[in-house]
Amino acid sequence: MSSHSRIDIQEPTFGAGIWHFGRYVDRYATDGYGPPVSTLEAIDLAGQVGELSVVDLTFPFDPVDLPLDDVKTALKRNGLRAIAVTPEIYTRRFTRGAFTNPDPEVRRQAIELVSQGAETARELGCDYVKLWPGQDGWDYPFQADHSELWRLSLDAVRELATTFPDLRFAIEYKPREPRNTMVFSSVAKTLLGIEEIGLPNVGILLDFGHSLYGGESPADAARLAISRGRLFAIDVNDNYRGWDDDMVVGSVHLTETFEFFHALREAGWDGVWQLDQFPFREDSVEAARAGIRVMKTIHRALGLVDHEALAAAQRAQDALTAQRVVQKALLSAQAEQ
Repeated sequence: MSSHSRIDIQEPTFGAGIWHFGRYVDRYATDGYGPPVSTLEAIDLAGQVGELSVVDLTFPFDPVDLPLDDVKTALKRNGLRAIAVTPEIYTRRFTRGAFTNPDPEVRRQAIELVSQGAETARELGCDYVKLWPGQDGWDYPFQADHSELWRLSLDAVRELATTFPDLRFAIEYKPREPRNTMVFSSVAKTLLGIEEIGLPNVGILLDFGHSLYGGESPADAARLAISRGRLFAIDVNDNYRGWDDDMVVGSVHLTETFEFFHALREAGWDGVWQLDQFPFREDSVEAARAGIRVMKTIHRALGLVDHEALAAAQRAQDALTAQRVVQKALLSAQAEQ
C-alpha cells in the first residue's frame, strides 16, 4: 500500500455535553433562547441525533431531585452512556470562587458538590469527573493573592483525587470567562498544577475552542498534554479566537481542527470525539449532526493523508507543501460525502 492510499481506521466514538441540548441565556436574552429543558428532555434530544454514543451530564440534574434511576432509564432508552459528570461549581453561590472562594464554608460546599457528583459518576460508570472551575480566578489587578489562589486550587483537586482514587478528574482549562482570568488558564499552567498535585488520576480535558482563543495551537497543546500522559478527554467546537463562541466544529478553523485530530491520531490517542457546541439560535439536534458530519469527514481525511509527503514537508518546514498535502486529503474526503 502506498503512503497516500486509503487507510481504513475504525470510526471514533462521538459524544456531546448534555448542555448542547439545553436552554441558553446571556445578558441580553435573560429570558433564554428557548424554553427550559430538563435533564431527561435533553437526554431524549441527544438520542435523536442518531450518532451519539456518550454524553457528559451536568450535576445536579434538572430538577435537582431527579432520581438517578430515571436518568439511567433515559440513557438506556436512547442508547447512550454517561461518559462524565460535570459538577456545576460555577453557579450563583460560587460567583466569588468555588475552590478559591474567600469564604472557607463556600470552598467546602464546592468540594462537597464535586464529591456528590463523583459518587454519581461512580454509580453511572463514568470515565471521569470533569472540573471546570470557571469562577476561580480574578478580575482586577491586586484583587487576589495569586499564590493563595493557586494553593487553594491545587489543594482542592488533590483532596478530591485522593478521596476518589478509583475515579479520574479532568480539569478543563480556559483563559477567561466568567472571570477575566481563570486560575487554570492554559495547557502549560494546568500541567504544572497537575505535576504539583502529583496524583495519577488527575488530567486535562482539552477544549479546542478554549485553546484557540487562549492563543494556543490546539494541536501543540494536545501533544504537550499527551507527552505527559495527561490528556483524559477533549471537547470540540470553533470560534473566531476572540471569544468562546462554541460554534459548530470546523465552521471557522477547519485546517486547525484537522491538525488537532491529526496530532491525536499520530500520538495514538483514541478517546471520544466530543461536542461542546452552544447552538443559541440553531436547532440543537441539527447542530450536533452538523458537527458530527464534519468530524466524520475529518476522520475520512486522516486516512487519505500522504504521510510520507507530509513528513518530508515537515522535516523541511515547507509550509506550502504541507498545506497542499492536507488540503488534498480534506477536499478528497469532502468529495466522497
